[in-house]
Amino acid sequence: VPEAFEKRVQRAGVVDAMKDPDFAAAVKATGRKNLIIAGITTDVCVVYPAITSVLEGYNVQVVVDGSGSPSKIADDTALRRMESHGVTLTTTNQLIAELAQDWSSEHGQKLMQVLFEEILSKLHE
Repeated sequence: VPEAFEKRVQRAGVVDAMKDPDFAAAVKATGRKNLIIAGITTDVCVVYPAITSVLEGYNVQVVVDGSGSPSKIADDTALRRMESHGVTLTTTNQLIAELAQDWSSEHGQKLMQVLFEEILSKLHE
């Protein structure tokens, strides 16, 4: 993780990350067309780059329980706005299951471990 942190794209106040030239270039450089997005706030950090990414031809999944907003109405409005632009809404559990595809595979076993140790075990803390 320290190496990834050092390589992060630092933005100076640009609300829509995809409107930051360095960030957009970094995303494009991956060569991927499927993006998974979460952020600090759904109604600011997530909604704008998700919509911009769809408009630029990316397939976007937003992990709705991976961020939040100051109020339920702010979250609900952001989710409706993204969905109306073609963003696919998902949850952490759904995403992990989709990535695993087969819990009995080596990849699936690793993802199941993440699911239980890092997510489900912390829901009641």
